[in-house]
Amino acid sequence: MCSIFGILGIKGNYQELRKKAIYCSHLMSHRGPDENGIYTDKNVILLHERLSIVDIKNGHQPITNSNKTNILIMNGEIYNYEKIKKKLCNHYQFHSHSDCEVILALYDKFGENFLDLLNGMFAFILYDTKKKCYLIGRDHIGMVPLYIGYDIKKNLYISSEMKALIPVCKTVQEFPPRSYLWSPDGIIRQYYYRKWFQYENIKDKPVNYEKIIFSLKKSVNMHLNSDVPYAVLLSGGLDSAIIASITKKLIMLKNGKLKRKRLQSFSIGLLNAPDLIASRKLSRILNTKHHEIIFTEQNGLDVIRHVIYHVETYDITTIRASIPMYLMSRKIKSCGIKMVLSGEGADEIFGGYLYFHYAPSAKDFHEELVRKLKLLHMYDCARANKSMLAWGVEIRFPFLEKNFLDLIMNIHPKHKMCPNKQVEKYILRKAFFEYLPKSILWRQKEQFSDGVGYSWINSLQKLSENEISDKKFENARVRFPYNTPYSKEGYLYREIFEELFPISNATKCIPYGASIACSSSIASKWRQLEHMIPDPSGRTLDIHTSKL
Repeated sequence: MCSIFGILGIKGNYQELRKKAIYCSHLMSHRGPDENGIYTDKNVILLHERLSIVDIKNGHQPITNSNKTNILIMNGEIYNYEKIKKKLCNHYQFHSHSDCEVILALYDKFGENFLDLLNGMFAFILYDTKKKCYLIGRDHIGMVPLYIGYDIKKNLYISSEMKALIPVCKTVQEFPPRSYLWSPDGIIRQYYYRKWFQYENIKDKPVNYEKIIFSLKKSVNMHLNSDVPYAVLLSGGLDSAIIASITKKLIMLKNGKLKRKRLQSFSIGLLNAPDLIASRKLSRILNTKHHEIIFTEQNGLDVIRHVIYHVETYDITTIRASIPMYLMSRKIKSCGIKMVLSGEGADEIFGGYLYFHYAPSAKDFHEELVRKLKLLHMYDCARANKSMLAWGVEIRFPFLEKNFLDLIMNIHPKHKMCPNKQVEKYILRKAFFEYLPKSILWRQKEQFSDGVGYSWINSLQKLSENEISDKKFENARVRFPYNTPYSKEGYLYREIFEELFPISNATKCIPYGASIACSSSIASKWRQLEHMIPDPSGRTLDIHTSKL
């Protein structure tokens, strides 16, 4: 991972803009602490802050082609770059082993129409010096953040994080995932579309458990491409446990049983938190070198402002989960780890949230899955990416790899539903029943902010009650007419956010809505959940049974 920053179609004083660009890019140096690079001419300024993961010696950015006519800066990883090199880009002379360079090769062959050939997580700017045009692209889920803004002179800015746009832009918005912008026509187009976006296109076939296992193992193997030390996050829940178990098996196959290279794992929680207890047990079984981070409620409360600054949100559930992840990332960094694998995305493709138990039909179930997937860039992906990169740690999501995503999302949703209170994500559990102990395999879904300790959310709510007076909250609609906070906790986060990001449209980059257990407004009606007190915690539902 890295950060990218660009000023495109320059109007005004070039030298002055160059100084501003260097300053703004440096605001994201936490994302790329290893080195930086810059390309400038009278039309564009491109800056890159690098976190070296692949081809450490030669993967410097900006990257150029042989005759230096095309310039690239990219944030992320392309997992199928070796396949692209062999099958599609024999014509191109590569100058590094960097995964990013295939973007230049594909552009050289296909022009702007190549993004769906990429399998990975990415955001990039490619500048063609001959045509004086540029191409901006973002991955199919939005695992890597990207923002777009304009200054008073209508200069176009592109940045990995909003904070770098604050000093220079009058407006800001998120660059949409699944999309690209080709400057000759100036239109943002969606390039990623799948038939499974529509329920009517899903055909009912038997669930192929062998394909599920094979495809996920292949995805994890792709995600292990790294020239630096890596580890796994181990919450003790099903998703991270499966990723950790597969990773351990792959490491043994690669290195041999006799080689002493233990997989490192990390978990975090309050003392005796449900996640800590479960992850501790699994780490013993997998024989990982386990790091257990125990934090106190005060530790978490002390970094709220830092987390809102780094994660760039006022969404309640995102902040609740980002704080322990931010604290864990600091520990991971101190252990010399630069890349981790995580289980994000499994709940969105298998229907893992507890409210999915109440889905009235397969169609409702599937449409909610698609809706959740299309919003992941604003929730879990943003939370994980920015919390980890606050300390220079890259996080990868094997469940969201394109081929695995297509396989699972084409399974008829009736096979994913929870009849007669059957445990959520049953087909995922059944596929990997030989990989995990029963206590982990059949453990009920815990949202991360719950699993780190049930008193964690209570402490945030108590702080909000003390910080936000009744009078203040009564005037919430006057103070915040757009996306008015519906709780004192939400008011507190919104107040801090607007202090840190005082820029037009910034609040519109953040998801909003009163939900029960992270459901949508539509899904909240599945069981009259709208009559309950709105809170994203899974413990609000009667289906929740965990007592730890």
